[in-house]
Amino acid sequence: MEPSQQTVPPQPADEPPLPWRRWLLPSALVDDLDLDSEGRPGRGRRTARDWAVDFSCFLIAVFLGLILAEQTWDNPNTPRFLAGVDQVIGALACAAVWLRRRWPLGFAVAMIPAGFLSNTAAGAVMVSVFTLAVHRPFRYVAWVAGVSVALLPFFYWWRPEPDSSFALSLSFTVVLIVTVVGWGMFVRSRRQLLMSLRDRAHRAETEAALRAEQAQRLAREAIAREMHDVLAHRLTLLSVHAGALEFRPDAPREEIARAAGVIRESAHEALQDLREIIGVLRASDHGEESGRPQPTLAALDALVAESREAGMKVGLDNRVPDPGAVPASAGRTAYRIAQEGLTNARKHAPGAEVAVVVEGGAGDGLTITVSNPPPPGEVPHVPGSGQGLIGLTERATLAGGRLSHGPDGDGGFTVRAWLPWPG
Repeated sequence: MEPSQQTVPPQPADEPPLPWRRWLLPSALVDDLDLDSEGRPGRGRRTARDWAVDFSCFLIAVFLGLILAEQTWDNPNTPRFLAGVDQVIGALACAAVWLRRRWPLGFAVAMIPAGFLSNTAAGAVMVSVFTLAVHRPFRYVAWVAGVSVALLPFFYWWRPEPDSSFALSLSFTVVLIVTVVGWGMFVRSRRQLLMSLRDRAHRAETEAALRAEQAQRLAREAIAREMHDVLAHRLTLLSVHAGALEFRPDAPREEIARAAGVIRESAHEALQDLREIIGVLRASDHGEESGRPQPTLAALDALVAESREAGMKVGLDNRVPDPGAVPASAGRTAYRIAQEGLTNARKHAPGAEVAVVVEGGAGDGLTITVSNPPPPGEVPHVPGSGQGLIGLTERATLAGGRLSHGPDGDGGFTVRAWLPWPG
């Protein structure tokens, strides 16, 4: 894997922020963001901002209650006993403001009869409507605010204002309720926007982690294909010559020495290929390039010669006039296809003559064909067959080409691939 393909894993997004930052956020938002460093289940404690907002709401409710209590006490249309009851209900409503965060819907519903019976509780009613708009969906706000507005005509008919007309008092209160509801919905929409941005950032980090994991998986698959293509060829050579020495212990001394030399060379090459792959793994960890140069189409002659030395009958028909002009990726892929084709022929059709044909040109593409007739005798089943062809098909597809394989009409087997060669 090249250094440019490395992906730095994203930093975790769920680390708790500084304590002072937590106390500047609403407790509901802190719980949604999982920023509570204590990790307590259920409802979190009030933050410093919550205390400031709750105390402000309590002061607003008390301030409006005091003003309306004085007006109610001085209203000649209100009996003294009813004015006293009004102030008691208003005081209880102001005290209930501190429960608005724990039970926003229950608090708002309780303020409907309190607001109808007490003029002093008007400030607490406005606070309850605002709290409900912030913490609950609009359908709850619409029901509570609608019931409150529907009761207003009866309230002002029962307890008319001495210094204001019925229509003016009703219109002003309706406008005030609508304004409070709109303000609460604005606060709620801002919080939802913040949460959506947070979720989007978290989703982006998750997708980045998945892309990094996918890149690592693709790199591992590429290395696995490389190991199969390289080591399988070397190990089949070892198996063929070791089997010859096992079944012909009385062979001439020169033939035994030649087979032992091929085994030694194949083992050495396999070890070098394994070191190269391990070097690629280490290079991807340290961001460095290492390993021997990758084979190209020009190395196809050496591959065929190596197979012939192992006792295979291989015919090479290379119709490409200048193998060095083939693009490196196409040449490397063609080399691996030929290597895998020779390996499969050696395993499944020992003794059969293999034909390798390479042709093409710039603009037409590069075509490579590896074919062999049926084996001259019975061949035992080889476990794990077909995995190399699957890897070759994927390799050719990734290179922008295509690969087909299958038995011929006469019982042989053919692997044919086409790779792009730009003009």
